[in-house]
Amino acid sequence: MTDDAALADDRPDETNLDDRGLSETRVERGSYLRAGHTLRSWLLTTDHKRIAILYLISVTLFFFVGGVAAAFVRVDLLTPQADLLTNEGYNRAFTLHGVIMVWFFLIPSIPNTFGNFLIPLMIGARDLAFPRLNLISWYIFMIGGLVTIFVLVAGGVDTGWTFYTPLSSMYANGNVVLAATAVFVVGFSSILTGLNFIVTVHKLRCPGMTWGRLRLFVWSHYATSIILVLATPVLTVTLALIAAERVFGIGIFDPALGGDPLLYQHLFWFYSHPAVYIMVLPAIGVVSELVAAAARKPVFGYKFVAGASIAIAVIGFLVWGHHMFVAGQSMYASAVFSFLSLAVAVPSGIKVYNWTATLYKGHISLDPPFLFAMGFIGLFVVGGLTGLVLAMLAIDVHVHDTYFVVAHFHFIMVGGSVSAFFGALHFWWPKMVGRTYAVVWGRLSAIFIFLGFNLTFFPQFILGYLGMPRRYHVYPPEFQVLHVMSSLGAGILGVAYLLPFVYLFWSMRYGKPAGPNPWDVTGLEWTVPSPPPKHNFARVPVVTGPPYDYHVERDDDA
Repeated sequence: MTDDAALADDRPDETNLDDRGLSETRVERGSYLRAGHTLRSWLLTTDHKRIAILYLISVTLFFFVGGVAAAFVRVDLLTPQADLLTNEGYNRAFTLHGVIMVWFFLIPSIPNTFGNFLIPLMIGARDLAFPRLNLISWYIFMIGGLVTIFVLVAGGVDTGWTFYTPLSSMYANGNVVLAATAVFVVGFSSILTGLNFIVTVHKLRCPGMTWGRLRLFVWSHYATSIILVLATPVLTVTLALIAAERVFGIGIFDPALGGDPLLYQHLFWFYSHPAVYIMVLPAIGVVSELVAAAARKPVFGYKFVAGASIAIAVIGFLVWGHHMFVAGQSMYASAVFSFLSLAVAVPSGIKVYNWTATLYKGHISLDPPFLFAMGFIGLFVVGGLTGLVLAMLAIDVHVHDTYFVVAHFHFIMVGGSVSAFFGALHFWWPKMVGRTYAVVWGRLSAIFIFLGFNLTFFPQFILGYLGMPRRYHVYPPEFQVLHVMSSLGAGILGVAYLLPFVYLFWSMRYGKPAGPNPWDVTGLEWTVPSPPPKHNFARVPVVTGPPYDYHVERDDDA
């Protein structure tokens, strides 16, 4: 039990059960936002909600830094002859974009913000299992981020976000060791967060909160935490080996010193392909919540959707070799990895079909969170189907290391995960700050993000199929039209990403007060005031019903 939890009365209040199976909870006066107004009160807090806000501010800042780097790349690609950046400058721009977006936004964006804020509320706990460790993980994250910013100021790094050897260990001229150190450090933040979530879900569930009553958001974060704890150490050790070879000349990846450059790819992708699911699984959990809320129905096939999250986490560890089809590995190994890459699509498909079935004959409301969820589903399906294309050995040989791959992983990692991030932000914003926002602006933002993203990255599928390599900024003139379309879409996407921060910040001062349940949905987090009290619940809640009990009236022919 946490120190904060010990402050409250732990006797369950089993009276006054409402029709959703959730006990009414007496709440404290004053929200977590009023628990202290000094900078010290925020920087030394152990409240999971405040730490979530710290993460939200941090990842948003990194999101814009990575976005600026992407803007330089897209402007440079407007013309075939690279009129803006030098060769080295271009390499450093797309490397900075990749490093910041992957490790300082996409991986922590949903788990470290909304996972931190919501998991204790969803399971009826006062805080995470280790509140101080939670704060330490944020400081570790910020240390890694500040080192990355220093790398930018000191000249950057030019290896690409993958740090492939022998380029990173022998030939690169940038600050490779510092950049690897930044990612090395931030890996410990991920490990601590994953460990905290696992222990919290196991030990701090309120009475009646069985595994079969957990929200799918919690299931997805639980599966994500398993990946964080098991896979991230492999990345940290791998980056440490790069630094050791580069600084001390130890032969690990350099053939001249008795090393094996392909060993690095195996180690890196053993982490980095599961890392795709670190980005996607929390997004899937968010979308499950948004779909159920929009349809006012229980999620169809709840047990299958929950089990699919665990299946994705397990199978995700077995498919790293599909990144190495052209790297010289055995054709028999490639065939096995191809099959496993197709297999991981099965639990992903289960989720899409179950979301569709949930929406069928539902009382759907076209609120901004639902529109973001629909955007996620569309982009996720395109990204998943093109992933099946890349899992085919013959096709992958043709499109490997082309813009086809760039478009594919952006549809999954950026289009899907960022859409879910904004969906979560719009859905739980009234709960986090106690104010509502202008719904019309939310709908416009969701539409423009979807349109801008497709205009940016769909032409890249065509570019890749026609043979345009990734990471080239000088290209044949016949590709210019597609590059111009992509850059135009990136401009629209940038404006669409900025828009929510304008009206959400406006709502903090001028928005209407939000009640405990502004969306009229189920869940323990909606039984407390908006914003929640410091310790969440005055009494430990008791859960007696299913996680999505909407009591939908069905048609006779349903």
